[in-house]
Amino acid sequence: MKHYTSIQDIPDIYAWIDEAKKIKENPLKNKKLGKHKTLGLLFFNSSLRTRLSTQKAALNLGMHTIVMNVSEDAWGIEFEDGSIMNGTTAEHIKEAAAVVSQYCDIIAVRAFPTLKDKEKDEREQVLNAFIKHASVPIVNMESATSHPLQGLTDAITIAENSTKKRPKVVLTWAPHVKALPHAVANSFVEAMQKMDVDFVITNPEGYNLNPNITKDTPIIHNQKEAFKNADFVYAKNWSSYDSYGQILKKDADWMVTKANIGNAKFMHCLPVRRNVVVEDAVLDSENSLVIQQANNRTFAAQLVLKKILEDL
Repeated sequence: MKHYTSIQDIPDIYAWIDEAKKIKENPLKNKKLGKHKTLGLLFFNSSLRTRLSTQKAALNLGMHTIVMNVSEDAWGIEFEDGSIMNGTTAEHIKEAAAVVSQYCDIIAVRAFPTLKDKEKDEREQVLNAFIKHASVPIVNMESATSHPLQGLTDAITIAENSTKKRPKVVLTWAPHVKALPHAVANSFVEAMQKMDVDFVITNPEGYNLNPNITKDTPIIHNQKEAFKNADFVYAKNWSSYDSYGQILKKDADWMVTKANIGNAKFMHCLPVRRNVVVEDAVLDSENSLVIQQANNRTFAAQLVLKKILEDL
């Protein structure tokens, strides 16, 4: 594998899930695979689970890690070709990516969208600039439109907890105090489309995700109806796609509660705002999988790094 930037890079999701489970059983089995190799983790935005789990995954494989908060610790980076750099940026991505490639065998990048310019965000300017100008493999730790490490994690978690051959999985929009990206929701949709699940999306009018991603996945604008007979409920907020980046609805009636979720397993990528996105009674119940999900982040990242290392 050259790069891991999208759920679409997974050729057989069930084979990957099985391999991730084996890694989880013995995380240090391939400790020598990454010997004398270095993973560079570049964060243009904040992180907790992604940073720690990816770093731990690298350590489990025997790799060294270098972590940089780019927006705070580096020169301002210019991404536009042909730009006249007489403003706030001091270094071009052409040099930056080339230099980092000399220090690292794999580069992992995290950069959020603007949520103001849809065309620019969908071009994946930061991620694609590293793919273009770096000479080593690139791992997407969340970009403007996707979070494939989280999507793989979610697939692993559902497979581990499913008691049915074809469980019903619901992705529900939830209220939030600020506008959030579509990346987690997009990658979850793509992951579920690769699995044999009864998958539906529920969100208010005006909050449909990118139709090029949802494709023929059913979208139900009645949360109560969507939750009927659900085995897994994944809650996530996202801002409007059509009215790009805007918050159209703030009502609390889409919050996940013990009353509306029933006996379904609850999932969320974290961090989560308690009693806004989901009530305490759900998060603190035995049906909550959020801590297991967070744990599985390590093994999803470790699987991705393993596959890249095997092809170096």
